Amino acid sequence: MAIIYHESSQTFHLTNGCISYIFTVLKDGHLGQIYFGAALRDRPDLTHLLEYQSSNQSPYYYVDGVEDYRFSPNQLKQEYPSFGLGDLRQGAIEVLQVNGSRYTDFRYVSHRVLNGKPTLEGLPATYTEADDEAETLEITLTDPVIHTDLVLLYTIFRDQPAIARSARLVCRNPEGIVLQKAMSASIDLPDADFEMLELAGAWAREFHMHTRPLRPGIQSVYSLRGHSSSQFNPFMALLRPGADENHGEVYGFSLVYSGNFLVQADVDFMNVTRVMLGIHPEGFSWPLAGGESFQTPEAVLVYSDKGLSGMSRAYHKLYSTRLVRGYWRDHERPILLNNWEATTFAITEEKMLQIAGKAHELGIDLFVMDDGWFGARNHDHAGLGDWTPNYEKLPSGVKGLAEKVEAMGMRFGLWFEPEMVNEDSDLFRTHPDWILHVPERPGHLIRHQYVLDFSRRDVMENLYRQMSAILREAPISYVKWDMNRSMSEVYSAALPPEQQGTVYHRFILNVYALYERLRNEFPGILFESCAGGGSRFDPGMLYYAPQAWTSDDTDAMERVRIQYGASVVYPLSSLGAHVSAVPNHQLHRITSIKARADVAYFGTFGYELDPNLLSGEEQEAIRHQVAFMKRWRRLIHQGDLYRLINPYDHDGEGAWMVVGADRREAIVAYYRFRQHVSAPLTRLPLQGLDPGLDYHILYSGETELPEPMGGDELMHYGLITSDYPSEIANPAYEPGEGDYLSRIYILKAD
Repeated sequence: MAIIYHESSQTFHLTNGCISYIFTVLKDGHLGQIYFGAALRDRPDLTHLLEYQSSNQSPYYYVDGVEDYRFSPNQLKQEYPSFGLGDLRQGAIEVLQVNGSRYTDFRYVSHRVLNGKPTLEGLPATYTEADDEAETLEITLTDPVIHTDLVLLYTIFRDQPAIARSARLVCRNPEGIVLQKAMSASIDLPDADFEMLELAGAWAREFHMHTRPLRPGIQSVYSLRGHSSSQFNPFMALLRPGADENHGEVYGFSLVYSGNFLVQADVDFMNVTRVMLGIHPEGFSWPLAGGESFQTPEAVLVYSDKGLSGMSRAYHKLYSTRLVRGYWRDHERPILLNNWEATTFAITEEKMLQIAGKAHELGIDLFVMDDGWFGARNHDHAGLGDWTPNYEKLPSGVKGLAEKVEAMGMRFGLWFEPEMVNEDSDLFRTHPDWILHVPERPGHLIRHQYVLDFSRRDVMENLYRQMSAILREAPISYVKWDMNRSMSEVYSAALPPEQQGTVYHRFILNVYALYERLRNEFPGILFESCAGGGSRFDPGMLYYAPQAWTSDDTDAMERVRIQYGASVVYPLSSLGAHVSAVPNHQLHRITSIKARADVAYFGTFGYELDPNLLSGEEQEAIRHQVAFMKRWRRLIHQGDLYRLINPYDHDGEGAWMVVGADRREAIVAYYRFRQHVSAPLTRLPLQGLDPGLDYHILYSGETELPEPMGGDELMHYGLITSDYPSEIANPAYEPGEGDYLSRIYILKAD
C-alpha cells in the first residue's frame, strides 16, 4: 500500500497492489484524472495517459501567451470540477459570493500524506484501528478570489480495492460565502461503455435491482425525502459489457450518508462519463463566515475485476469491520422475537409475558416490545412524542416488564420513533412550533404524524432526555429506532431566512449526534435502524446501528429478491430478517415455516409472531430453526457471500451461498417460487470452494448425502437440484415438492 507523489510530473499514484488511482496537477493548477482500475506499475510520469481534445465549441486557455486549443477544461478529465470557468459540464461545487457570482477556480497549493485515516467531525465514516491499515492523501487547493480553500481527502485501504473520498471547504473570506453544492466525490471515466446498476423500489419492495446502458446525458438516483429512502439507495455500480456476478470489471459508488443525496453519471459529447455523488443540491445552501468550514459526507469507491460479487464482498468486508463499530461488530447477534405482528397496539403486560415466555421456551434470546407501550398510544393517531410508559397497559412500567423478561433468562428490547410526533400528544400541545412547517402554508400528514424539527438542538435534547431516562431505568439490551414518514414542509421556525437551506442537513447531523450520545452512554445496547422498513438503510446508519430492518415485507419469496438486492452493497450481518405468521401481513401469501426461515437465516434472524398460536409441530420447527441459526450464524455473518442465481433474471428461482474464510465450510440456499410441469434436470454450480477438497453435504443440516463431492465437481458440474434426482445423488428429496420451495445445504470438508 502506498501513496506515491512524483514531484517531477506532479502525479499522485494511490495503489495497494490490487487497484491504482492516478491523477495529476495540470499546468493550470487544476487536478486532472488519469486512471482508476486494476493496479498499474508505478512510473515517475504517467501523464502520457492524459487525453487532450480540441473542439470549436470548447473554451481553451492561453498558456505562456500562446493559444492552446488542445487544453480545454471542458474536455479534460478532472478530479473535482467547477462549472463555468472553461468546463461547461456540471461541476462538483458551487459557491454563491457577495457579488452574485457562483464561479470558482480552485488550484493546487500543497498536499500531505497521513498514516491511517482521520475522522470526519459529526459524520459517519469508515475508520482504521491501526495506522498501517490505510494511508490518506490530503490535498489543499485554493481560490484566491473568494479566499476559500478546498481540501480533498483520499484514503486507500491496505486490504480492500477501495478509495474513500470527501471534501472540506474552509472559508477565509471576511465577507463570507454561501455553499450551494459540494459533492463528496467526482471522477471522470474515459468512456461510457457501461451498464448502470441501481437499487430502486418503494415501501415493501426495497432494493430491487435495475440495470440500463449508459446513454448521453444524465442518469441518476436521488432522494429529496430527507432520508435515503426506499425509492433509491445512495449507491450506483457501473458494469463493463459482459460483466456478471463473478467476471468482468465493476465500479461501485456508495455514499456514507442518510439524508438527501444525489448519485449521477453524466455522459458528455466526447463519451466521457462523469460520476458524482454527495448531498443533493436541491434545497441545500450553507452559509460560511470567515473561519468556518463545511465537511462533506464520505463516498466509497470500489473497483472489482471479479464481477459484481467481487465488488459486493469488498463493501461487505469494509462496512462490517471498518464502518460498523462497538461491541456488536464482532459478537454474534441475538435471535429475537418482536411482538408487532402478533399484537399491534394491543399491548398488555400479561400478553407480553405470555409471548416472551413461549419464546424463551423455544430458545429465543431477546424479546422486543414494539409500538404501543407509551403515552396514549392505542392507535397511530396519538402518543408519538410522549416517551413515558403507559401504566394502564404496563402496571409495572417498562422497567418492571423488562426485569421479568430478564428473570426468564432473556434480553429485553424496546421500540422508539423519536423523530416523529402526533398532534394528539403532550409534546405537540406544549411545543407546536417544534415540527417542520412552513408559515402560512397548509401542512401535510403522513400516518397521522408530523416530523419534529431535528435541526433544532433543543428538540434533539428533549428526545435525548426522554429516551435516556427509559434506557437508564430499565434493563434494555436492544433499541429498534423507527422513522415512518418522509419530510415535507421542511422549514424551521428557529432559523433565520438565510439558514433555511441548512435544515435538511442539520436534521440528519442531529440524528447522528443523538445516536452517538446514546451509543456512548449505553455501549452494550444493540441498535437497529428502521424507517418504515428499509427507507433509511444506508452506510451512514450502519456507523451507529450495525443492523437495519430491511423491509416491512416479510413474505419469504419477496424477501429473496429484497435481500438479494440489498446484499449488492450491504453485509448479511446488517440485514434484519424475520419469520412472520401466515397468511403474510403484506401479501396474504402462505408459505411453509421452513421456507420462511430458510430465507431469514441470511440476515439477523428473528420472529414476528405469537408462538403460542402455532401448532406443536410449528413450535418444534422454531426450536430447530433457532438451534440451526445459533450453530451457523457466525459463518453466515462473517463468511464470503456468493450470489448464484439472480431472482430478477431467472424464471422463479434464486440462490446464494456463504463460504468460510478457510473454505472448509459453506452453506448454500436454493429457492424456487413455482413448481414446473415435467421439470428438466437442474444443477447449481457453486462458487468460492477449494477445488482440492472433498465436501460432505448435509441437506437441511440433518440428512447427509451418501457421497461427498469435490470442490471442483461442485463448482464446475454443480450441486444437483432436480426434482427427480438419482437415488445415489440425492435420496433426501421428495418428488413434486411444489411452489415456494426452499433448500439449505451444509458443506463440510474432511
